[in-house]
Amino acid sequence: MMAEVTMAPALFEELTAENGKRIGVATLNVEKTLNAISLEMVDLLDQQLRAWAADPQLAMVVLQAAGEKAFCAGGDLQGLYRTMLDQHAAGKQEDIRSNTYACDFFEREYRLDYLIHTYSKPILAWGHGIVMGGGIGLMAGASHRVVTEKSRLAMPEITIGLYPDVGGTWFLNRMPGQVGLFLALSGASIGAADAIFARLADYQVSHAQKQAVLAALLSQPWDGGQDDVLLSRILLDAQDQGAAAFAGAPAPLQQHFALINQLCSAPTLAEVVENIVTLAADDQWLQRGIATLAAGSPASAWLSHALQKRARHMSLAEIFRLEYVVSLHCAARTDFAEGIRALIIDKDRQPKWQPATLAAVTNDWGNGFFSDPWSGKNHPLADLI
Repeated sequence: MMAEVTMAPALFEELTAENGKRIGVATLNVEKTLNAISLEMVDLLDQQLRAWAADPQLAMVVLQAAGEKAFCAGGDLQGLYRTMLDQHAAGKQEDIRSNTYACDFFEREYRLDYLIHTYSKPILAWGHGIVMGGGIGLMAGASHRVVTEKSRLAMPEITIGLYPDVGGTWFLNRMPGQVGLFLALSGASIGAADAIFARLADYQVSHAQKQAVLAALLSQPWDGGQDDVLLSRILLDAQDQGAAAFAGAPAPLQQHFALINQLCSAPTLAEVVENIVTLAADDQWLQRGIATLAAGSPASAWLSHALQKRARHMSLAEIFRLEYVVSLHCAARTDFAEGIRALIIDKDRQPKWQPATLAAVTNDWGNGFFSDPWSGKNHPLADLI
């Protein structure tokens, strides 16, 4: 019995504070795969978070992960890959609803992300280690987002023929200047200070302070009224206590902010991409971003750019509905499966993108990603408000 519980992809416990209120602790528990998100993990988290939201004695939630390497490195793509191949082999690419697994996965993952964004109680997300793709989706909506000296955040979907989903269209558009577009195109990895600058995190706290933070949570006078303030004060104090851990840490996103704005402010995507890939840069962080864009899916670059423009004035719920349709089109077309094959399955890192160049991505072809087979009230995420 205990072995079965331990193997669950998400574990839950409750801690009792001194005043009798309880704190829910949710732990992503697939350390071997860097806590990659599976459908089972999504369902477990969604069910427990909803139960805690309805519990008047539950003051707040801690969202953390097993192991020291990663909070969450993204989605578990292997099962999705197999269903995409089946969809393609059956010749059902024209009907994005034909891949029922992809429909279920994206609907339930996006529901969970939206739940976190709109949660009625404070959520402390402890984003230690690698936080990528779907991991940022879990963390981005939390009310109190912590990064540590080992945090590395990225949305590298351009390398697998996808785009920054899980609400990425929302939070990338709300970053300073042109940072969101640059991160989407380059897949660049950022540390703690840059995560705060990009509005993906709220506090940089030394990982050594974690147990002290958890202990402090148990001594608070949780009352349901000022709980977010109590949590903020704990984290600000921990941030001050562990400030030395971040001294001298590089912050290339801030360092190159003016340059990034210059590169990405061109009127067209083609000009933006040309500006980036032809940049003569000595900085290794910039060089990696340039190389990632040059080798990435042209369709993904087009999508990232088009989505940020299209969704600029959309609500969060509208964006999740839009991303759901776009993600299913990605599953039905070729680049997403090909990117997973090249990076994860065969690991040859030689994807054959279709179209092969950005110039070959026509607006008519690209706009097909936004074709929605559902009328408004029938959309699977129509109830998000």
